[in-house]
Amino acid sequence: FILVKLTGRTQKGTIFRVSSEEDAKKAGLYDEKKAEQGFYTPEFAIGGKSGFLNEGLTEIIKEMNYFEKKSVRIPPTKAFGKRDPQKIERMGIAKFRKVNEGKNPSLGQEYTNKKGQRGAITNVVQGRVIIDYNHPLAGQSIDYNLEIVDKIEEFNEKIEYFMINKGIPKDNVPEFIVNYIKDDKTLEITIPKMFLFQNLTYVKFGLAMDLQTHMAEDIEDVKFIEVFEK
Repeated sequence: FILVKLTGRTQKGTIFRVSSEEDAKKAGLYDEKKAEQGFYTPEFAIGGKSGFLNEGLTEIIKEMNYFEKKSVRIPPTKAFGKRDPQKIERMGIAKFRKVNEGKNPSLGQEYTNKKGQRGAITNVVQGRVIIDYNHPLAGQSIDYNLEIVDKIEEFNEKIEYFMINKGIPKDNVPEFIVNYIKDDKTLEITIPKMFLFQNLTYVKFGLAMDLQTHMAEDIEDVKFIEVFEK
């Protein structure tokens, strides 16, 4: 269980990912609101385990030592994949308006289809809307500067980082009450009031799966407790 500081840039030199406020400011990407949300923080990962970073980074980090620095280039196949022409959809403007609340398409607009695929409108030509579901960086080799800056050893701290990794804001994590029953290998997580009326179905499912997979020696069951007071 480690924290990785990284900077990612395209072959053209465009920086698209940073994990420290200092690097964000240097790259001209710093945003105060994102900083308040904990956006510029080291990436949580488990050495050699998929599901946290892309395949190329996962393989490299597995061979790195704690606090080691490294600069690497990840090919498209192990970064964000090759561009797939099958992931480009052409939709008539009239049909698009029906699924877009009657509004016309605009270049760069994000769109999610019925299958849950997220894409962006890249062109509108001859009465058709071109929607690209490829990752924006698909087909590109990516350069990364990496540094393993810390290792996570405390049980509760691991739980916190799994929660952050599933999208729970870092500042709100302490509001979740965590109770570990060692004899039963059961982890109980009480949802705070402010989250009771939010749809956390996918967050809870993903968090439970991660904990049961990556902390299997300690956790077998994960229970989420929701208390509605009078």
